[in-house]
Amino acid sequence: MSTVTLKKLKKIYEGGFEAVHAFDLDIADKEFIVLVGPSGCGKSTTLRMIAGLEEISEGELYIGEKLVNDVEPKDRDIAMVFQSYALYPHMTVYDNMAFALKLRKLPKEEIDAKVQEAARILEITELLDRKPKALSGGQRQRVAIGRAIVREPQVFLMDEPLSNLDAKLRNAMRAEIIKLRQRIDTTFIYVTHDQTEAMTLGDRIVIMKDGWVMQIGTPQEVFDHPANLFVATFIGAPQMNLFDAKLVKNGDAYAVEVGGATVALTAEQNAKLAANGVGTMDIKMGIRPEHIQLKAEGADVIQGTVDVSEMMGSQIHLHVNAAGKDIILIVQTADLDKEHRAGFAFGSQIGFTFRADLVHLFNPETEKNLI
Repeated sequence: MSTVTLKKLKKIYEGGFEAVHAFDLDIADKEFIVLVGPSGCGKSTTLRMIAGLEEISEGELYIGEKLVNDVEPKDRDIAMVFQSYALYPHMTVYDNMAFALKLRKLPKEEIDAKVQEAARILEITELLDRKPKALSGGQRQRVAIGRAIVREPQVFLMDEPLSNLDAKLRNAMRAEIIKLRQRIDTTFIYVTHDQTEAMTLGDRIVIMKDGWVMQIGTPQEVFDHPANLFVATFIGAPQMNLFDAKLVKNGDAYAVEVGGATVALTAEQNAKLAANGVGTMDIKMGIRPEHIQLKAEGADVIQGTVDVSEMMGSQIHLHVNAAGKDIILIVQTADLDKEHRAGFAFGSQIGFTFRADLVHLFNPETEKNLI
């Protein structure tokens, strides 16, 4: 069983700086978990504690139900892929991949079989006789992954493995990792600062900030139901628009007043707000750019002025000044009349609205989602 369990894991450095605070996580066998967050949030430190490269200050770490706090890295049955590839420049691809197996003194035939199989999976068989300097960045990363595969570890650890690649290669390698995961049944723990990688790769993602876990959930869960303002603005590109708004309770019904518009909330939202004891209050209201619709007039319409119109082909990204905020709308060009299909002129006046079930309501003081 390749389960990994973190119980109140902490990392405290000399001087008292706490890089990771009471990290709790149960990772299931064969699950792909992604730790994501901005630089300095503690995600790589957490991964290095799992690998045994950083000492655990407090808490317990279990791999396959075995407590491994004091177990040497080489005895944890894990394999790690680094951002820097960390290949031996004087060795061929074959020897790089076989090195750890030779140290274990495995039979030559077994080593060859494992290396050839990993090379086949990663489609690098024709590169086995080359040295790293003759490879592209994407090829080197495949070799680094292949070196981990041959060890057949319980757990794969990956620390920003794609961050040194250009955008096109990064997209290609992301697809390769998805295919790889389908071919080899084991547990993956993957660290990245790139929310696109997190959303496309992870069965669940762990969003971190300043050493704290902000939210754990499937990509869809954290996108649809962000726990707080940080998660709401971190996940999604372009990021969620935020408005200063007022939540108004009238009897059992709630509505949001924002930018001169009033939007009545749904029965489901009403029930959740009432269950949480929420009354009339000032709030931060969030709405994603892709969830906004153009509308000329009505009680639920906010008026705005176009600052920038970016033609993206099938979409137009409109940067609009509305309700005292700079916001972004994503409009499908197919939905526009011929006059605006190529964009909107600077200074154009537009109206827009949104579905009530797609808004996110946050307490401006605690920053927590009210629903």
